[in-house]
Amino acid sequence: MSQLVTRIDDDLARDLDALVAEGVVASRSDGVRTALRELIDRHRRRRIADATIAAYTAQPQTEEEVRGVDEAARRMIEEEPW
Repeated sequence: MSQLVTRIDDDLARDLDALVAEGVVASRSDGVRTALRELIDRHRRRRIADATIAAYTAQPQTEEEVRGVDEAARRMIEEEPW
């Protein structure tokens, strides 16, 4: 396991300590690991979203494709036993 050493300002340290005290994270290290995971996941999701948007922009759906999806959704809703 790699080890990182970093400095954070006092306000951030107090906020992190509050999360530990509230039981949100088990320790400062756990809080930092959790924050890094969430940052990395958010960035990964943003890249996927950007690629999806670029693909649909480069080759948008045709009217026929959109109509087909709309019709399929209507049929699924009608089949529900509400």
